[in-house]
Amino acid sequence: MAASRKDTLILMVQFSVMVTDTLQNALAEALNALGMSYDGEIHLEHPADVSHGDYSTNIAMILASKEKQNPRDIAQSILGELDKMGISEVQRIAIAGAGFINFYLSDEFLIDSIKHVIDTGDAYGTSDRLSGKKVMIEYTDPNVMKPFHIGHLMSNAIGESFARLGEAAQAEVKRANYFSDVGLGIAKAVWGMRDLATDMPKEDDDITTKTDFLGRAYVHGVQAAEKDASIDEEIKDINTALYEKSNEELTHLYDTGRRWSLEHFEVLYKILGTEFDFFYPESEIAARGKEIVEKGQAKGVFRESDGAVVFVGEEHGLHTRVFINQKGIATYEAKELGLNERKYKEYQFDESVIITAHEQDAYFDVVLKAMEMVLPDITEKTKHMSHGMMRFADSKMSSRTGNVITGETLIRDVQGAVYEKMKERDMSEEEKKQISQHVALGAIKYSILKQAPGKDIIFDREKALSFEGDSGPYLQYTYVRTQSVLKKARVVGIEGSTDIASESVDRLIERKLHAFTDVVIAAQREYAPQYVATYLTELASLFNSFYAREKIIVEGDTTSSYKVALTDAVGIVLKNGLFLLGITAPTQM
Repeated sequence: MAASRKDTLILMVQFSVMVTDTLQNALAEALNALGMSYDGEIHLEHPADVSHGDYSTNIAMILASKEKQNPRDIAQSILGELDKMGISEVQRIAIAGAGFINFYLSDEFLIDSIKHVIDTGDAYGTSDRLSGKKVMIEYTDPNVMKPFHIGHLMSNAIGESFARLGEAAQAEVKRANYFSDVGLGIAKAVWGMRDLATDMPKEDDDITTKTDFLGRAYVHGVQAAEKDASIDEEIKDINTALYEKSNEELTHLYDTGRRWSLEHFEVLYKILGTEFDFFYPESEIAARGKEIVEKGQAKGVFRESDGAVVFVGEEHGLHTRVFINQKGIATYEAKELGLNERKYKEYQFDESVIITAHEQDAYFDVVLKAMEMVLPDITEKTKHMSHGMMRFADSKMSSRTGNVITGETLIRDVQGAVYEKMKERDMSEEEKKQISQHVALGAIKYSILKQAPGKDIIFDREKALSFEGDSGPYLQYTYVRTQSVLKKARVVGIEGSTDIASESVDRLIERKLHAFTDVVIAAQREYAPQYVATYLTELASLFNSFYAREKIIVEGDTTSSYKVALTDAVGIVLKNGLFLLGITAPTQM
């Protein structure tokens, strides 16, 4: 499931999808035989406790009220019909609790599924759920001449995972980046660049030096404007001059800073593993946004208020926001309309997802309601999803002041901590740097993705780098362990095979491996990468327990080949799952 292969994956029918369809069809047939009708999808889930089966359905409880029967009686009737059919993949079916119907897969099927994982390889976990669908995901959205802050890093991790989950469902996914390159913040940075001109980096300086200077210039401009009203007015004049391109010196500073920022972002995107398909500069969006608002105003969607044009949100249970200000300039709200129209014109998507911090929830509530009234067809295909904040101790980051841990600083800090642990390892400096970067990004991304996107995160570096579980490095280390076992097996000439299965294996790993595709489908459907993160941690825990109690490679042991095959399958699923989280699976650590 490597990024370079995303357009060449061969769709292979997954065992879990086949089983889900088989069970749903069997249940529908049983209901039909019993004269019970149900129009909805028969829901199946993997019970958290494997003693409750591999699949479970509550269909009997759903039908109880309509059929005016006890749910356990309905479940018993359904079970009788299922027993008549004989489902080859299922070893037994049982009724539990108030009327749950639990299905237990056969050992033979679970063992065959290991071979399927190995044969499918990088494509294991894919489905055709979104085949033929076009999806655009907008995320990261940084500001030029300002630091790439923690929020941008969080948006990138979440958005990239959403994109990969969509691709795993065979959607045609395009990644979009809407970056800010106009406004007072830019003008403050330009003022700072001019005021700190003696410190201006040279063109042949490295990109980090250049962007560190831009960050310092921005903070310098912010602080100067807060202290001196005349400088604040000067910055407003600079902003106007930049819009009009009426001052050659200011335009040159702006063009230089913008170019340096965009070059720097490309470096960061490469490190983060993201390749954007569309870039939308804010400077190119305003004019069309204003036109849409003016047309909407003529239809009564927007109204004039104190010289500005507003959307009266209170009429829709929201709040009022300005779309064109008193100076006749399109605001962020108006630009959002122009942006979404342009996105749809350039890529006729079936679904568009916009990812921002939850601080913009109220803003998007109003914008999407206004958009619904002027661009209804686009709005019904558009979804806004927000993420929480990342906090260190109990302080909140802000790019407005100098006391900020940027996204890049966090990556450097964590990478440095990993490198310190690795510096005595017997490998080249280049390998140490590369692995430390992979592990650092794994630690950060997993910390972001292991819980629902809307929740705040307390980042604890020591916990994030732990090899003891519930961390990215723990998953990466488990993958490295599987590859070490496979390498040793090759040395002694043991090939993986499912022909002779070990009787000592409790099938918990096989059951977990089989569930992977269903987990990926659920994560994509619900935009919940945390499902994959949790699943991988549980799989890693099962494998590490197996590794601790079983001797996998024993020459002359007829079951060693099966244990090697099982290890191979675990490695494949760990790698594929990590890929969906945007995390690299290194072969050594």
